[in-house]
Formats: sequence, C-alpha cells, structure tokens
Amino acid sequence: MTSDEDVITSTANPRIKELVRLHHRSERETTGRFLIEGARELRRAISSGVEVEQVLLCAELAGAEESAAASMVATDRILRVAAEPYGRVSRRRHPDGILGVAARLPTDLARFEPGSNPVVLIADGLEKPGNIGAILRSADAAGAALLTADAATDLFNPNVVRASQGSLFTVPIAVAAGPEALAWSHDRLRIFVATAEASLPYWAADMTGPVGLVVGSEHRGVSAGWRDAGEPVSIPMAGAADSLNASVTAALLLYEAVRQRRPSAD
Repeated sequence: MTSDEDVITSTANPRIKELVRLHHRSERETTGRFLIEGARELRRAISSGVEVEQVLLCAELAGAEESAAASMVATDRILRVAAEPYGRVSRRRHPDGILGVAARLPTDLARFEPGSNPVVLIADGLEKPGNIGAILRSADAAGAALLTADAATDLFNPNVVRASQGSLFTVPIAVAAGPEALAWSHDRLRIFVATAEASLPYWAADMTGPVGLVVGSEHRGVSAGWRDAGEPVSIPMAGAADSLNASVTAALLLYEAVRQRRPSAD
C-alpha cells in the first residue's frame, strides 16, 4: 500500500526536473542515462538485460500492463508520481503512466558484434528519430545489426526509443564518425549503397556474404565516402516519386538479404 506522502505531486520536485532534462541530448551524454517510456519498451529493455535504475509510475494513468512491467524491477526503484509531474517528464500524447531510467548502452565499434556472416544496416547521417527507430525495428525483424555513421540524432533520443518499440535493446548497435565506420566496414563487409542513379537493381546484388547496406538521409542522400567505397544499387521507381523514405529503403534492402540467404532462394 502506498500512502499519499509517498507520491510526488509537484512538478517542481528536483527529481522531476532532473528527468525532464534527459530529453536533451547534452544531458544524456553528460549523465550517461536515458529515458525508456512505455510498458512494452520497458519490458523489452529489462528482458534484454538492460539495467533499469529507476521506474517512474503514475497510478492514475497506468493499467495492469504497466503495473506488470513495474513489477519486473525492485520495489525500491519505483518512484510513484501524480499525473501532473508525470506529464512534465512524458512526451507522449497519450502516456501510459510508466517510464524507466537506464544507463546508455555501449555503442563503440570495439564492442560491436554483428555476428557471423552479418547483415549490417549502415545509417549514414540520418536525422529523423522516427526513421532510425523504424530502421531498428526492421533490423530486429531481419536479424541484422545497425551501424550509425555521422549520426545527426542520438540513438537514445526518447523518440528513437519509442519508434523502435524496444528494438533498440535487441539489435547489435554501434555509433561512429564516418571515416571510422567506413574503415571498419571496408575491412569486414561487402558494401552496397542505395542510390537512385544506380543501374543495378538491389535484388540483383549478391548479399549472401557479410554485407553492409548503406542508406543515407532523404535530404542529401549517401555521402561521397560511402559512394566511393561501395557498389551502387537502386530501387526502381515506376511512378513520379524519385525516392522512398529512408526506413522503407532500409527494410527493402534488409529483406532482400534475408531472401537471398534462405535455402530456397533462387
């Protein structure tokens, strides 16, 4: 049983202010911590071995699913709050009343383990958190890894966590500057670069070995370094549109690699 004295009711509470600051990239990088909002995302984080330091729980908003997620951590790590202070920390239009705080996951290349005969989706300078989150979901579904090069968006942005639906915690990830990511990939992978002007359609590329599939931002495309190092492939377009959303491009390339690796593939 929780007494009223145990529930934080003020938006001016120092702990609430501290959590609100984690919406800023600089604060996440300085403290090494980030927010995981939502019961599904929190469950997947905990199930994947992520050490959740604290859980913020709002009984006014939470249901059975959220209470079950909170029960996955020790009781002394649960901070109970009223709806108003919870709303200060949450960025969701319809919050479900639970979020966690965790230490940022390791993302350095030295610890990157994409597996044997890997498929690595290389995100070159992507800016939109929603795209990165969607790419993480596709990579998870395809059994691939994600390497972000010259990342314009922090992988631990709350919007990336949300859009990934928890796949951030299940996909091997690494973050590096462009030249470092390129050198690592060049030594290990056959690199294919998605570009509209390529004559080779993506399904004609041999993706059966260790591959790096490069997708660039919708604004500027793939950078020159990757274009020079990789083999260009295109996604043929029959209509007036000359490009696809970066996350859609990534999904097509990933699943072509999956198709080719199936025993029944032509």
